[in-house]
Amino acid sequence: MTEPRATILVVEDDPDIRRFVAAALRAEGHQVAESADARRGGIDAGTHKPDLAIVDLGLPDFDGLELIRRIRAWSTMPILVLSARSLERAKIDALDAGADDYVTKPFGVGELLARVRVALRHRARTAGGGSVVRMGAAEVDLARRVATREGRPVHLTPIEFRLLECLARHAGLVVTHRALLTEVWGPTHASDTHYLRIYLKQLRDKLEDDPVRPRHLLTETGVGYRLVPDE
Repeated sequence: MTEPRATILVVEDDPDIRRFVAAALRAEGHQVAESADARRGGIDAGTHKPDLAIVDLGLPDFDGLELIRRIRAWSTMPILVLSARSLERAKIDALDAGADDYVTKPFGVGELLARVRVALRHRARTAGGGSVVRMGAAEVDLARRVATREGRPVHLTPIEFRLLECLARHAGLVVTHRALLTEVWGPTHASDTHYLRIYLKQLRDKLEDDPVRPRHLLTETGVGYRLVPDE
Protein backbone atom coordinates (compact mmCIF):
# COMPACT_ATOMS: atom_id res chain seq x y z
CA MET A 1 0.00 0.00 0.00
CA THR A 2 1.35 3.44 -0.93
CA GLU A 3 1.87 6.12 1.69
CA PRO A 4 -0.82 8.82 1.82
CA ARG A 5 0.29 11.93 -0.03
CA ALA A 6 -1.29 14.56 2.22
CA THR A 7 -3.52 15.06 5.24
CA ILE A 8 -6.70 16.95 4.34
CA LEU A 9 -9.35 18.30 6.70
CA VAL A 10 -12.95 18.35 5.41
CA VAL A 11 -15.29 20.65 7.38
CA GLU A 12 -18.81 19.99 6.08
CA ASP A 13 -22.09 19.57 7.97
CA ASP A 14 -23.90 17.55 5.26
CA PRO A 15 -22.87 13.94 6.04
CA ASP A 16 -23.48 12.70 2.50
CA ILE A 17 -21.30 15.39 0.92
CA ARG A 18 -18.67 14.99 3.63
CA ARG A 19 -18.44 11.22 3.09
CA PHE A 20 -18.41 11.65 -0.70
CA VAL A 21 -15.56 14.18 -0.61
CA ALA A 22 -13.61 12.15 1.95
CA ALA A 23 -13.95 8.97 -0.15
CA ALA A 24 -12.75 10.76 -3.28
CA LEU A 25 -9.72 12.15 -1.42
CA ARG A 26 -8.85 8.77 0.11
CA ALA A 27 -9.06 7.19 -3.35
CA GLU A 28 -6.34 9.66 -4.36
CA GLY A 29 -4.13 8.41 -1.53
CA HIS A 30 -4.75 11.18 1.00
CA GLN A 31 -5.44 10.89 4.71
CA VAL A 32 -8.68 12.64 5.65
CA ALA A 33 -10.00 14.14 8.88
CA GLU A 34 -13.74 14.93 8.93
CA SER A 35 -15.49 17.66 10.95
CA ALA A 36 -19.24 18.30 11.02
CA ASP A 37 -19.17 21.87 12.36
CA ALA A 38 -16.91 24.89 12.65
CA ARG A 39 -15.96 24.38 16.32
CA ARG A 40 -14.85 20.80 15.66
CA GLY A 41 -13.11 21.94 12.47
CA GLY A 42 -11.04 24.45 14.41
CA ILE A 43 -10.03 21.79 16.95
CA ASP A 44 -9.18 19.24 14.23
CA ALA A 45 -7.16 21.83 12.31
CA GLY A 46 -5.00 22.35 15.38
CA THR A 47 -4.79 18.65 16.26
CA HIS A 48 -4.13 17.12 12.84
CA LYS A 49 -2.12 20.03 11.35
CA PRO A 50 -3.45 19.16 7.86
CA ASP A 51 -1.71 20.06 4.62
CA LEU A 52 -4.99 21.50 3.29
CA ALA A 53 -8.49 22.26 4.57
CA ILE A 54 -11.77 22.10 2.62
CA VAL A 55 -14.34 24.30 4.37
CA ASP A 56 -18.07 24.77 3.81
CA LEU A 57 -19.35 28.26 4.61
CA GLY A 58 -22.87 27.36 5.82
CA LEU A 59 -21.93 25.53 9.01
CA PRO A 60 -24.46 24.99 11.82
CA ASP A 61 -22.66 26.63 14.76
CA PHE A 62 -20.83 29.60 13.23
CA ASP A 63 -20.00 30.75 9.73
CA GLY A 64 -17.19 29.17 7.75
CA LEU A 65 -15.73 32.63 7.14
CA GLU A 66 -14.98 32.94 10.84
CA LEU A 67 -13.39 29.48 10.85
CA ILE A 68 -11.17 30.51 7.94
CA ARG A 69 -10.09 33.65 9.81
CA ARG A 70 -9.29 31.61 12.93
CA ILE A 71 -7.19 29.10 10.99
CA ARG A 72 -5.46 31.86 9.06
CA ALA A 73 -4.45 33.52 12.35
CA TRP A 74 -1.96 30.70 13.00
CA SER A 75 -1.55 28.67 9.79
CA THR A 76 -0.66 29.21 6.12
CA MET A 77 -2.19 25.88 5.04
CA PRO A 78 -4.16 26.15 1.76
CA ILE A 79 -7.90 26.53 2.40
CA LEU A 80 -10.37 25.54 -0.31
CA VAL A 81 -13.97 26.71 0.13
CA LEU A 82 -16.74 24.33 -0.96
CA SER A 83 -20.04 26.18 -0.76
CA ALA A 84 -23.49 26.62 -2.27
CA ARG A 85 -23.02 30.40 -2.09
CA SER A 86 -22.35 31.24 -5.73
CA LEU A 87 -22.54 35.05 -5.77
CA GLU A 88 -19.35 36.96 -6.54
CA ARG A 89 -19.61 38.79 -3.20
CA ALA A 90 -19.51 35.47 -1.30
CA LYS A 91 -16.41 34.38 -3.21
CA ILE A 92 -14.68 37.70 -2.59
CA ASP A 93 -15.53 37.60 1.14
CA ALA A 94 -14.14 34.07 1.46
CA LEU A 95 -10.93 34.88 -0.42
CA ASP A 96 -10.44 38.11 1.53
CA ALA A 97 -10.93 36.14 4.77
CA GLY A 98 -7.96 33.96 3.80
CA ALA A 99 -9.26 31.19 1.55
CA ASP A 100 -7.07 30.23 -1.41
CA ASP A 101 -9.74 28.97 -3.81
CA TYR A 102 -13.48 28.47 -4.14
CA VAL A 103 -15.63 25.67 -5.61
CA THR A 104 -19.41 26.08 -5.76
CA LYS A 105 -21.99 23.35 -5.16
CA PRO A 106 -23.09 21.37 -7.07
CA PHE A 107 -19.59 20.41 -8.07
CA GLY A 108 -17.82 17.76 -10.11
CA VAL A 109 -15.42 15.55 -8.20
CA GLY A 110 -12.88 15.91 -11.01
CA GLU A 111 -12.84 19.68 -10.62
CA LEU A 112 -12.57 19.44 -6.84
CA LEU A 113 -9.64 17.03 -7.00
CA ALA A 114 -7.92 19.22 -9.61
CA ARG A 115 -8.25 22.27 -7.33
CA VAL A 116 -6.85 20.22 -4.43
CA ARG A 117 -3.85 19.23 -6.56
CA VAL A 118 -3.25 22.87 -7.50
CA ALA A 119 -3.42 24.00 -3.87
CA LEU A 120 -1.01 21.28 -2.74
CA ARG A 121 1.40 22.12 -5.57
CA HIS A 122 1.21 25.76 -4.51
CA ARG A 123 2.12 24.77 -0.96
CA ALA A 124 5.09 22.73 -2.20
CA ARG A 125 6.20 25.46 -4.60
CA THR A 126 6.04 28.10 -1.86
CA ALA A 127 8.11 25.90 0.44
CA GLY A 128 10.64 25.30 -2.32
CA GLY A 129 10.94 28.97 -3.18
CA GLY A 130 10.87 28.55 -6.97
CA SER A 131 11.08 31.86 -8.82
CA VAL A 132 10.94 30.93 -12.53
CA VAL A 133 7.51 31.18 -14.18
CA ARG A 134 7.00 29.47 -17.54
CA MET A 135 4.06 30.42 -19.76
CA GLY A 136 4.18 28.84 -23.18
CA ALA A 137 7.01 30.48 -25.13
CA ALA A 138 7.65 32.97 -22.31
CA GLU A 139 9.81 32.55 -19.22
CA VAL A 140 10.13 34.99 -16.33
CA ASP A 141 12.80 34.74 -13.64
CA LEU A 142 11.29 36.80 -10.84
CA ALA A 143 14.42 36.69 -8.67
CA ARG A 144 16.70 37.99 -11.43
CA ARG A 145 14.04 40.30 -12.93
CA VAL A 146 14.58 38.80 -16.39
CA ALA A 147 11.84 37.93 -18.92
CA THR A 148 12.15 36.25 -22.32
CA ARG A 149 9.77 35.08 -25.01
CA GLU A 150 10.95 32.61 -27.63
CA GLY A 151 14.43 33.25 -26.25
CA ARG A 152 14.32 37.01 -26.88
CA PRO A 153 14.35 39.57 -24.03
CA VAL A 154 11.02 41.08 -23.00
CA HIS A 155 10.93 44.36 -21.10
CA LEU A 156 8.65 44.31 -18.07
CA THR A 157 8.13 47.41 -15.95
CA PRO A 158 8.66 47.31 -12.16
CA ILE A 159 4.87 47.31 -11.64
CA GLU A 160 4.42 44.45 -14.11
CA PHE A 161 7.05 42.43 -12.23
CA ARG A 162 5.36 43.14 -8.88
CA LEU A 163 1.97 42.14 -10.26
CA LEU A 164 3.37 38.93 -11.73
CA GLU A 165 5.18 38.17 -8.46
CA CYS A 166 1.95 38.48 -6.49
CA LEU A 167 0.11 36.16 -8.88
CA ALA A 168 3.04 33.71 -8.96
CA ARG A 169 3.06 33.36 -5.16
CA HIS A 170 -0.47 32.01 -5.50
CA ALA A 171 0.06 30.18 -8.81
CA GLY A 172 -3.04 28.25 -9.86
CA LEU A 173 -5.18 30.04 -7.27
CA VAL A 174 -7.43 33.08 -7.60
CA VAL A 175 -6.16 36.37 -6.14
CA THR A 176 -8.79 39.06 -5.51
CA HIS A 177 -8.71 42.53 -7.03
CA ARG A 178 -8.31 44.03 -3.56
CA ALA A 179 -5.36 41.79 -2.66
CA LEU A 180 -3.53 42.59 -5.91
CA LEU A 181 -4.18 46.32 -5.73
CA THR A 182 -3.21 46.57 -2.07
CA GLU A 183 0.05 44.68 -2.54
CA VAL A 184 1.16 46.27 -5.82
CA TRP A 185 -0.15 49.85 -5.48
CA GLY A 186 -0.90 50.16 -1.77
CA PRO A 187 -4.08 50.27 0.38
CA THR A 188 -5.19 53.68 -0.94
CA HIS A 189 -5.72 52.06 -4.37
CA ALA A 190 -7.72 49.05 -3.19
CA SER A 191 -10.72 49.96 -5.38
CA ASP A 192 -8.86 51.09 -8.53
CA THR A 193 -9.64 47.96 -10.55
CA HIS A 194 -8.99 49.74 -13.85
CA TYR A 195 -5.27 49.59 -12.99
CA LEU A 196 -5.49 45.81 -13.12
CA ARG A 197 -7.27 45.73 -16.47
CA ILE A 198 -4.58 47.94 -18.00
CA TYR A 199 -1.59 46.07 -16.60
CA LEU A 200 -2.99 42.57 -17.14
CA LYS A 201 -3.57 43.48 -20.79
CA GLN A 202 0.03 44.64 -21.03
CA LEU A 203 1.32 41.43 -19.47
CA ARG A 204 -0.80 39.31 -21.79
CA ASP A 205 0.41 41.24 -24.84
CA LYS A 206 4.02 40.66 -23.78
CA LEU A 207 3.87 37.08 -22.48
CA GLU A 208 0.85 35.15 -23.79
CA ASP A 209 1.07 33.25 -27.09
CA ASP A 210 -2.44 34.52 -27.88
CA PRO A 211 -3.33 37.58 -25.75
CA VAL A 212 -6.96 37.51 -26.92
CA ARG A 213 -7.41 33.94 -25.65
CA PRO A 214 -4.97 33.79 -22.72
CA ARG A 215 -4.02 30.42 -21.26
CA HIS A 216 -1.97 31.59 -18.29
CA LEU A 217 -3.15 35.01 -17.06
CA LEU A 218 -6.83 34.30 -16.49
CA THR A 219 -9.70 36.55 -15.39
CA GLU A 220 -12.01 35.39 -12.60
CA THR A 221 -14.93 37.64 -13.51
CA GLY A 222 -15.87 40.05 -10.74
CA VAL A 223 -13.43 38.47 -8.31
CA GLY A 224 -9.80 38.71 -9.44
CA TYR A 225 -7.14 36.95 -11.51
CA ARG A 226 -5.39 33.59 -11.63
CA LEU A 227 -1.93 32.72 -12.97
CA VAL A 228 -1.71 29.21 -14.43
CA PRO A 229 1.96 28.57 -15.30
CA ASP A 230 3.31 25.57 -17.17
CA GLU A 231 4.56 22.83 -14.86
